[in-house]
Amino acid sequence: MIYFDSKNPACKYPFGCVEQDREMTFRIFAKDGIYINSVDLAVYEDGREMPYVFNMAFSCKRGDESEFIAHININKVGLYWYKFVFHTEQGDIVKDDDGKCYQFTIYKKGYKTPDWIKGGIIYHIFVDRFCKGKDKNAVFDKKGGVLKEWGEEVTIKDSDGVFRANDFYGGNFQGIIDKLDYIKSLGTTLIYLSPIFKSSSNHRYDTGDYMMLDELLGDEKKFSELIKKADEKGMKIMLDGVFNHTGADSKYFNKFGNYDSLGAYQSKESPYYDWFDFYHYPDRYHCWWGITVTPTVSQRAVGFREMIAGKDGVIDKWTKMGVKGWRLDVVDELREDFVCDIRDRVKENCEDNLLIGEVWEDASNKIAYGYRRHYFQGEELDGVMNYPFKEAVLSYTMGGDRGAFAKTVMTIQENYPKESLLATMNLIDSHDTARALSVLSGVNMHGTSKEYRRDFRMDKATYDIAKKRLMLASTLQFMLPGVPAIFYGDEQGMEGYEDPLCRRTLDWDNIDNDLLEHYRKLGKIRKNHIDELCGDTFFEYNPDGLMVMERIGKYGTIKVLANNSDTQKSYILDKVVKDLYEDCVLQKDEEILVLPCSARILLVVS
Repeated sequence: MIYFDSKNPACKYPFGCVEQDREMTFRIFAKDGIYINSVDLAVYEDGREMPYVFNMAFSCKRGDESEFIAHININKVGLYWYKFVFHTEQGDIVKDDDGKCYQFTIYKKGYKTPDWIKGGIIYHIFVDRFCKGKDKNAVFDKKGGVLKEWGEEVTIKDSDGVFRANDFYGGNFQGIIDKLDYIKSLGTTLIYLSPIFKSSSNHRYDTGDYMMLDELLGDEKKFSELIKKADEKGMKIMLDGVFNHTGADSKYFNKFGNYDSLGAYQSKESPYYDWFDFYHYPDRYHCWWGITVTPTVSQRAVGFREMIAGKDGVIDKWTKMGVKGWRLDVVDELREDFVCDIRDRVKENCEDNLLIGEVWEDASNKIAYGYRRHYFQGEELDGVMNYPFKEAVLSYTMGGDRGAFAKTVMTIQENYPKESLLATMNLIDSHDTARALSVLSGVNMHGTSKEYRRDFRMDKATYDIAKKRLMLASTLQFMLPGVPAIFYGDEQGMEGYEDPLCRRTLDWDNIDNDLLEHYRKLGKIRKNHIDELCGDTFFEYNPDGLMVMERIGKYGTIKVLANNSDTQKSYILDKVVKDLYEDCVLQKDEEILVLPCSARILLVVS
């Protein structure tokens, strides 16, 4: 009886988030059968119980359907929820989104994210495992650590049963420099490095000194060389900012006495003592997820915040060296005013610098630790890690429902300002997850031991299935709005389950060249069609079960035909198109095939 679709511009215009001071138009349609006295649009500012109520005027009648319309303008930045109330002779009828209010965001006027990231490609490197170059200044000094030969299996626990992440392979800055041409061949525009500051672990998420590079990676001169040579090839560098916790083995906490400083663990007279929260000094303290090697920094630690985001602090030092982006680890555990301080410092160095946050859910309405988080209202992040897209891509590729995929994509597109969406990092795996290839193998690892998962390798038949699925998944990843992020080695067919099995050394002597060429083709398509891939996304209904996704730019349209089934499907073209992957022209009215577990990328010509 009542029709409203928030994703349909005929019902809500503009679609999705709206810039401050811009008028929005709402239309809702009701079929005859109910005598309607009036219709109200109730808009709730997030956290406010009483709504703003706007009367919707009767607009016109078409056949048996009446249209009601309201033009509203809200100039206050924030997150908003809305529903419709029909006042009828039989009582009030509420139209909402399956029991929930619809959502929109008003973002700050002039909010803009860096143009250079849009339409680009991110290459994510876990530095210790990517490539080991020859550098006499990259030295191993890890107390209790083990330096392994490249290609040796990762350690999942020491002899006493404890996992310490203290096995190292020596991947370094020189190794990345040696492979810059390779990285560029994938179409990469941004190299995202896992933490590089001095630390006692191989992952370096337990920072020892934010002002020092880890000696195993190389010195500042070598890091500057990496930044310079990457820039010469059109690639920028993004660092991992781990500012929620430090290492227990650090100059700030100094639990093991390895630093020439008076750490918080050693004395209450330490200049760092109030940076941490102790329950029973010194051995019981607040730490990240209960992991004692990563004591959490107190929310009240003004000195820590000043060191990170103050003048001549951590952000200043490395950004002035040429770093163009920061990814904030567990950003939802940082105070929002701290995030804003970090943004201010990042942007003060250069307005064109990038700030990304680690968020695993829909970042537009996330609640963490009892507080609503605000990331896209104009003074916070540029983008986030797009885990909702990750789950949607992997689920669809494994035979999931195309409608569910489309709903996830359209919901994120609706909830994120376009500037944020285009700067968002689209991943299908990372250092924190199982490799996409392993997930897509379909092998059931439920109930197996970590030792079994460590030793497991796919046979050829299983690998071929997983590879085919990975090619479909990566095609969708590269065609969706946002910036695709390749986790090092995915393009070569690396497998592995959860941390640390997803963090093995890259085997440069055994490369799946078909898969590598596939990623390079996708990179070229993105480079040549930035306009379309920065446009809007729509889905076309297909009765034969194909997923048909359109990316519509100012100057052209790309149509992606995806088939996640085990049978081939056909599609009749309504226009002349160019197959961008196969580099051929296809004619109007031509029937084309989409093979099982594959996709076709078509540029509409006429």
